[in-house]
Order: sequence, then structure tokens, then C-alpha cells
Amino acid sequence: MSNTKNTSDSQNSRNSPKKQEEEATADSRPSPMQVLRDARIQLAELTGMAAETVSSFEQTEDGWSLEVEVLELARLPDTMSLMASYQVDLDPDGQLTGYRRLRRYERGRADTGRR
Repeated sequence: MSNTKNTSDSQNSRNSPKKQEEEATADSRPSPMQVLRDARIQLAELTGMAAETVSSFEQTEDGWSLEVEVLELARLPDTMSLMASYQVDLDPDGQLTGYRRLRRYERGRADTGRR
């Protein structure tokens, strides 16, 4: 009867070192939601402007690429405030590697003929 004991330790010892390494790597990678949160925080720290929305988000060969909408200049009425779209690039771990402003626009304006 003592041989029927099945513990997690004995099950884990059956996993190959490669599988354990893959699981550890997968566990250490940030989730897409964490990448989004961290990107907004990092961009705000660098530019001094808070990100309002993320309008696009994709995983690339080099990590992640996002397009973030930022309030650059508040005006009254709010529809006249100046907004900007920034392309934000991150490495696979979610660390910002670069950003650039793609365009500026008034908040109340419709998107016309972009790209």
C-alpha cells in the first residue's frame, strides 16, 4: 500500500529539464494586459502626459508594438483639446524600447484618410 502514494514531488521529477525551463520562461513573461498597463505607465513617465487609450496592440518579432492616444493640450471646450497618437515599442518583457509621435489631432475631429 505504501507504493500507491502519488505526490506532486514525484510527478514533478518526471518532467524533463527542458519542459521545466519552458514553463519557467512562460511564467516570467508578462501577460498582454500587464504589457498594456506597463506601456502606459512608462510612456507617461517619459513624456509627462497620461495615456488615455491604447488604439492598437500587437505582438511582433521583437516584442510588442502599441499605438497609444495621449492628451497633449487640454482646451475648452474639451472637443478642441489636442490629442496625439504615439507608436510605442516594447521588448518581449514589456520594457519600453522606443516611442514616436505619429500624428496630432483635435479630440472632436473625425479620422480622415489616415494611412
